[in-house]
Amino acid sequence: MQTHLNISKVSIDFPTPKGPFRALNDVSLKINKGEFVSLIGHSGCGKSTVLNIVAGLYDATEGGVLLDGKEIQGPGPERAVVFQNHSLLPWLTSYQNVELAVKQVFNKTKSKKEMHDWIMHNLELVHMTHAADKRPDEISGGMKQRVGIARALAMEPSVLLMDEPFGALDALTRAHLQDSLMEIQKDLNNTVIMITHDVDEAVLLSDRIVMMTNGPAATVGEILHVDLERPRDRLALASDPKYVDYRAQVLTFLYEKQRKVEPIAAGKDAKASDKGEKASA
Repeated sequence: MQTHLNISKVSIDFPTPKGPFRALNDVSLKINKGEFVSLIGHSGCGKSTVLNIVAGLYDATEGGVLLDGKEIQGPGPERAVVFQNHSLLPWLTSYQNVELAVKQVFNKTKSKKEMHDWIMHNLELVHMTHAADKRPDEISGGMKQRVGIARALAMEPSVLLMDEPFGALDALTRAHLQDSLMEIQKDLNNTVIMITHDVDEAVLLSDRIVMMTNGPAATVGEILHVDLERPRDRLALASDPKYVDYRAQVLTFLYEKQRKVEPIAAGKDAKASDKGEKASA
């Protein structure tokens, strides 16, 4: 099977007053068409940076990203991004927010009627046709995020990039949107890369979970293949031994193999401070 998306030896440095700061170092990952991949790790491990490089928002210092064999250079409609903040324009209705993306991509290839039908189709995918004429301040947070997903899907991207898309939502709304995302991905066969801090979400949704090491110079630590049949039922999986084992493997990586070092460093600083105080006394 030909690799759909190839992240090859990607490193990135950011300028600082003290010199270049290496945020990512030698990140490589090959993703197949229709695969759902989650990136997980502690805060500051470069997950969003990887996503932004794939989106074309950042340029890698070393290495690069190939989509269907062509190097990614800047943003493009074949890679749509859904952020934790829905980023809807507040003065436009749900329909008009999706319409913006559709006009940008299909203005020269679809008629007005075709664009209208396509907008409604994508709102229907996320169960939001009933709120097509409502502005963001008239709908809930979960509904706003559904419109944001509809807008991304309306661009007909081959890669859907999601940066903690459900992180700001309550547990019940989050669960409903996770189920909707599984249905949509099954129907459309999009390639999905999603950042999450939620271990259960990663195991439920993913074909593979990419676990990142702590920064600076973060990289791919381990990759877990999630061999659970689809469609997936969250209630049935809760007691599934394979699900429980996958969850345990991710937790072990995050909280044992990649334990955050700040408390240790703080402890060392405290000891050093104590020694200094005793010496001065």
